[in-house]
Order: sequence, then structure tokens, then C-alpha cells
Amino acid sequence: MKLIAASLKRLTLTVLTVLLVVGTFAIFTPTASADTVEIKMGADNGMLAFQPKEVTIAAGDTVKWVNNKLAPHNVVVQAHEELSHKKLLMAPNASIESTFTEPGTYTYWCEPHRGAGMVGKVIVQ
Repeated sequence: MKLIAASLKRLTLTVLTVLLVVGTFAIFTPTASADTVEIKMGADNGMLAFQPKEVTIAAGDTVKWVNNKLAPHNVVVQAHEELSHKKLLMAPNASIESTFTEPGTYTYWCEPHRGAGMVGKVIVQ
């Protein structure tokens, strides 16, 4: 009987220790939550511009471009084909997204309106 009680006591201590260790990791492990930053394609005043023109985000964050005014628009990210969206958005509120995983400065533009100055910048820290 003493042997069973001792074994039960050891098992209880082991389970409590495991729960304490796992609980500590759950409490002190920072949660990674990526943000989504929205950029309007076409300024509210009707100008051919991204609004805002420049954003600073953390690595792993997503940029969502939303068709605002004077379609068509698209997004071409310089030297980053995988982040570009060359298909033209025609409908109001249509959107596209890219997730930036590497730190750096990314220049992008709207292909049909680049000559009009529709250029922006994403800075990833």
C-alpha cells in the first residue's frame, strides 16, 4: 500500500511539474501577430497617388492596397516579382495584398500611372 501511495505521489509531482513548465512557456512566449496596413490606390481628392505614399512596417506584416479613385490601378514592386500584382483592378474597393518578410526599402508604382507620379514606398524594419 505504501508503494502505491509513493508512486501516486511521484506521478502527481511529475504531472504538476510538467504543467508548470508548459504553463510558463505559454505565459512568457510572445505571440507573433502580424499587422495589415492599408494603402489607398488613388487619393481621396482624386489625385493619382497612393495614400499614404510611404509606410513603415515590421517584417512579416502585410500591405493591402485598396482601389479608391480613378481606376484602373495595379502594383509593381521594383525587383520583386513575387510581391507585384500586375493585373489591373477596375472595381471600387477591389484589393490586393503582399506580405513583406525581409527588411528593406521597397519602391512600388501603378503601371498605368507611374508617369503621373503614382509611386510609393514600403519600409520594412
